[in-house]
Amino acid sequence: MKLDKFDREILRVLQKDATVSMAELSQRVGLSHTPCWRRVKKLESDGIIRRKVTLLDNKKLNLGVSVFIYVTLKNHDEESLNSFEASVQDIPEVVECHTTSGEKDYLLKVVVESIEEYEHLLKSKLTHLPSVDHLSSTFALKQVKNTTELPIKSS
Repeated sequence: MKLDKFDREILRVLQKDATVSMAELSQRVGLSHTPCWRRVKKLESDGIIRRKVTLLDNKKLNLGVSVFIYVTLKNHDEESLNSFEASVQDIPEVVECHTTSGEKDYLLKVVVESIEEYEHLLKSKLTHLPSVDHLSSTFALKQVKNTTELPIKSS
């Protein structure tokens, strides 16, 4: 889908604040209410806007430990990969899962309350995921940047 300057501006505004009213959104992007509403609905129906969520403060929820885990699998057949990916979906502490190139197969991001909680998760669930051969964990010391905003260019 080709996005024009209005579509891009709508996306930029909504990424910063999805609760903005349609009246304010249309004013910010320089369109009248109805054309702006139609564009938002089209962006939603085309799947560019997937959903609107509320971002939470993990530290205020006592979820201050972030762990990045490289996963290497024993088997790389389709069934093993699909089984691993399906199993990861059922672990709420795993907030991201990426397939990767190179020697490692996946990169997981896990968010937990404490190192002890991570150790329990590791022993009770992560090491038992299908086809896991090796896990390598790295603890984040400080979050320098965290954004959900994609870099939408002007043209």
